[in-house]
Amino acid sequence: MSEVPLSLLFGLLATLIVLSACFSSSETALMTLNRYRLRHLSRAGHRGARRAEALLERPDRLIGIILLGNNFVNIAASSVATLIALRLGGEGAIAAATGLLTLVILIFAEVAPKTLAALQPERVAFPASLALGPLLRLLYPLVWLTNFAANALLRLLGVDPAEGGGSALSREELRTVVNEAGAMIPRRHQKMLLSILDLDQATVEDIMVPRNEIVGIDLDSDWDDICRQITETQYTRLPVYRGAIDSIEGVLHVRRVLTSMLSGRFTPEELQQHLREPYFVPEGTPLHVQMLNFQARRRRIGLVVDEYGDIMGLVTLEDILEEIVGEFTTDPAEAVQDIHPQEDGSFLVDGSASVRELNRVLRWSVPTDGPKTLNGLILEQLETIPEPGTSLLIDDHPVTVVQTEGNRVKVARVQQRVQRRGRRPAVD
Repeated sequence: MSEVPLSLLFGLLATLIVLSACFSSSETALMTLNRYRLRHLSRAGHRGARRAEALLERPDRLIGIILLGNNFVNIAASSVATLIALRLGGEGAIAAATGLLTLVILIFAEVAPKTLAALQPERVAFPASLALGPLLRLLYPLVWLTNFAANALLRLLGVDPAEGGGSALSREELRTVVNEAGAMIPRRHQKMLLSILDLDQATVEDIMVPRNEIVGIDLDSDWDDICRQITETQYTRLPVYRGAIDSIEGVLHVRRVLTSMLSGRFTPEELQQHLREPYFVPEGTPLHVQMLNFQARRRRIGLVVDEYGDIMGLVTLEDILEEIVGEFTTDPAEAVQDIHPQEDGSFLVDGSASVRELNRVLRWSVPTDGPKTLNGLILEQLETIPEPGTSLLIDDHPVTVVQTEGNRVKVARVQQRVQRRGRRPAVD
């Protein structure tokens, strides 16, 4: 080796350090790749993504070939550095060469390339896969032998190499991905996606129209009153019952009888002919299940019943869709019908306002597994029917009963959150 020019040895050393940097950066880049973006690019036909995805299908082999190459070039670089030290300063220069080589490899072959790969993994991983694929096929026997020994050692330690971590995202992980999408997904679309994720955490009981607020046609009423109700109603479908909602006979699609009403030949018999059989929904049905049930049965309205078969309320397909996209309304001032802002910063809230609506609009954090309405929250806390003027705190918000009707709270005034000592102020 004494005949080899020093310039050639220095060139060989520099080449080995560059190769070490390539192996180090490719390892970090391939392991840092976003697997979901990689899958998307691969399905879109990106060649580099396809090569990288093929390599990552067997990470043990990928790591094996990278480490084999990296250790080989590092050991070779150490040998060349030793020869250079002997040629320049004899045996006394070997220690200095070792320390200097360690510093050079640490900076130029480890820290710098790995940092670059972590910041821009696709820029490094896709070109690297072009070289690692053929290299893996060329050195496959050596890689297989290395992995066989390593896997045998892992099994002795009680670790099964075949058990890889699942790549499926949980609901909370997917929620984090949506929240961190930033400008890639408009904020309104993010809210819709998060609302879809929350559908299985709510039931029809959470969003139904309570029994006492169901608008329907009582066949025992005067016929002229029934006709007037049909022509003036704001709803497309109306439950039809006799005497009480429990004696329901069907659901009327109002548009089907308008022609007969305009022609003056609308009769009680024809009304009965246009009734559709009522559709009943168990009270604990999750919203995502009920949406699929509406689709399968081609229905848009259902009556919520309890375990005894008594009607508790009414739920529509629009109610479920509003949980995803927000309120449907032609008047922006009526976007939230149960919550009315006041000039002093407080809100007049109907007692029938749902807890989910209060949490969403007023930024409350009241659990939804208890009372479903503001009236229920007030009655649960006071344990009695309150008189107008009664005040209490709900989720640190002062609530004052403004009006009662029978045995329920009809209207209450909700004021801004009370700031407790040691508690961070709420963001409104």
